[in-house]
Amino acid sequence: MIADIIENAHDYYKFGENFKKGFEFLKNTDLKNLANGKYEIDGDDIFVSVQDYKTKPESEGRWEAHKKYADIQFIIEGEEKIGFTNIQNCTPVTFYDDTNDIVFLEGKGDFITVHENSFLIFLPQDAHMPCISIDSPKFVKKAVVKVKIS
Repeated sequence: MIADIIENAHDYYKFGENFKKGFEFLKNTDLKNLANGKYEIDGDDIFVSVQDYKTKPESEGRWEAHKKYADIQFIIEGEEKIGFTNIQNCTPVTFYDDTNDIVFLEGKGDFITVHENSFLIFLPQDAHMPCISIDSPKFVKKAVVKVKIS
C-alpha cells in the first residue's frame, strides 16, 4: 500500500504507462463535477469508478482484495479511514469473483486516514477496507482508478 497526495503523482509514473494514464486522468479531470459512474480511460486496461457515499463504522466494513487490477483510491471530497493489511493476514470468506475481480476476506489490519486530494495505491497483495468513518458517518466522494496489472 502506498499513500500520497495527488501533487506527487508523477513519482508513480515509473510504475508504468497505465499508472501514468490513471494519474493524468485524476489530475486533469474536473472530478468534483463528474457524475457517479464508470468511465473508461483506456478500455478494460484502465477505468475509473466515481462514487459518493456516507462512511460507515468499522464493524460494517469488509476486507477485500483484487487479482487483476491495482486500485488508486483518490478522495475527491471529504475524508475517511481505510484499512490495509497484507492478504496473507486474511482468510477468504467468499470465492474469488473473476468477473468483478474481488474476493472478500476476514482479518485484522491497520487504518490510515485519507484526506481530500490524497490517494492510496493497493496492489494484489494488499487487502483493504474502504469507506470507514473517522468519528461519525460523513459524505465522501471518491474516484477509484482500476489499473490492469495482469
